[in-house]
Amino acid sequence: MIFVDPSGDDTGPGTVERPFATLQRARDAARPGTVVTLRAGTYRLTDTFLLTAAHSGVVYQAQSYGTPDQEEVVISGGREITDWTASDDGTRQGTHHGTHHGGIHRAETPGPAPRQLYAHGHRVERAALPLDGHALVRTADGYTTKGAGPQLWLGDVEFVYRGAYPWSEGRCRVAAVSGDADTTTITMAAPAFEQATRLYHSILTWEGPGAGESYGVDSPTSAENSPAFLTEGTFATVGTVLHYRPRGAEPPAGVVAPVLETLLHAQGVHNITFRGITFADATWLRPSTPQGFLHYHGNGYYDGGGMETVTFAEGQGQVTVPGDNASMPGNLIFEDTSRVTLESCRFVRLGAVAVEFRGKGADNTVRDSEITEVAGGGLVIGEGARDHHVENNHIHHIGLDYRGSPAILVTGTRDTVIAHNQVNDVPHAGIVVYEGRGTQVVNNLVHDTMRVLADGGGIYVSGPQGDSHANGALIRGNVVRDTITPYNFGLYTDYGAAYVTVEANVVHRADAPVVLTVWPPLEHVVFLGNVWDADPGEAPDGVVLKDNTTLPAASFATDPRAVAITEAAGRRPPRPR
Repeated sequence: MIFVDPSGDDTGPGTVERPFATLQRARDAARPGTVVTLRAGTYRLTDTFLLTAAHSGVVYQAQSYGTPDQEEVVISGGREITDWTASDDGTRQGTHHGTHHGGIHRAETPGPAPRQLYAHGHRVERAALPLDGHALVRTADGYTTKGAGPQLWLGDVEFVYRGAYPWSEGRCRVAAVSGDADTTTITMAAPAFEQATRLYHSILTWEGPGAGESYGVDSPTSAENSPAFLTEGTFATVGTVLHYRPRGAEPPAGVVAPVLETLLHAQGVHNITFRGITFADATWLRPSTPQGFLHYHGNGYYDGGGMETVTFAEGQGQVTVPGDNASMPGNLIFEDTSRVTLESCRFVRLGAVAVEFRGKGADNTVRDSEITEVAGGGLVIGEGARDHHVENNHIHHIGLDYRGSPAILVTGTRDTVIAHNQVNDVPHAGIVVYEGRGTQVVNNLVHDTMRVLADGGGIYVSGPQGDSHANGALIRGNVVRDTITPYNFGLYTDYGAAYVTVEANVVHRADAPVVLTVWPPLEHVVFLGNVWDADPGEAPDGVVLKDNTTLPAASFATDPRAVAITEAAGRRPPRPR
């Protein structure tokens, strides 16, 4: 056994009496079968913690893991900021109301300008200004508007395009602001703005959000990241200078800025376990570049290259889509790994996707863990993965900055099992299953999804899921409730979903429980023995409805079938250690 303590010494033997100080020293000393025990404290990484095949066969766990005396271990990619200067300089003149806001503190950032900030372990919101009342007229490279107000903006301001498509939210930087007393010209960063203008163009004739011809960039919904927008409990950056207005009169304390983009990258390893460890304080800086963040769907975004026009059937119109999506990366990446287990861990204060399984890995497991307070997605299992298990986790309050991000996303996988998880407080879809084979989504509790964007669902399944019902997707025993924004579906089978069995689920308090007619049409989709609160209508070709029950709202708490499904869904007590 090897012991590590933040106050230890890497020149020591790594014993309980003389522990190592760093994870890297313990990694290099460990051999297959070694248990690395981490004592309480915060391990602040200066570089990504790298694991290769040579580091396989090791367990990393908190001291006294699984007992009442388990110690709190945090692996952090952040830096604490302590050298603050109280300042009113620039704030008085930069306030968008033209009035003075006191209590501003400044400090040099410990790395690139942060997109997130945390105080005493809690998120500090980025300063923002709603643009609803600003009459912006789009030009070839930005906007014009009446008056001189935006000329007072300082910092690397970013425009947010919430609902550029109903399911999308893009971000582009402002390159320059100029003008006179009568008119302001806002020049947007290239190439993001020109690309966003082309990407977010649709002609929709359906009844729902986004109908008609529209350019998503015509109506930015908010601007972020200027001291001019500061209110109590927010921050902004100007170059490498951080401006922070704490709540109340207290000076800043316990403030951490994430610096690393990747906390851990494991490649080619096998038989690695992490137990009882918190991973925290990482970022993702791509949206701060002139390329911006041109979100399309899920964790996907446009990263250059071609665009395509998708035309819907029955005269419903067309949308522009990326020819090839890029994907938001994980702050923890497990690439081509096998038999990796993340058990009773916590993933918090992260700036991209919290955990990503990438490549042709097999038999990896995430269980009994929590993912929360994440700027992007919760968990991704990607192309080529086999036999992964996501069990008994709580994933909530994710997508805090990139609001199209789902809690769990699987794409191109075989035999993934997503079971007994709780997913809640998500801005768009909760569990997303793109094209794959043999995916099982069973006995999950999914609630309070679709809180910000539209056209999604608590559980969303898209594309072919196999070539028979035997190896297709199984969506069974889930409870999906409180799917919030308009134009959503509790259980959403979409875009040519095929060979999907939707069985014995409880779905209520959504805009609609399910949808049966989509484009491309559903094929070999069976809805069997579900309980929902609205009749979905007649089944089109390719869809079978059998033994489903429609209940009034008041009956879900007493109907025996609904109660039995509800009691079996969601998290279970962790297994004994």
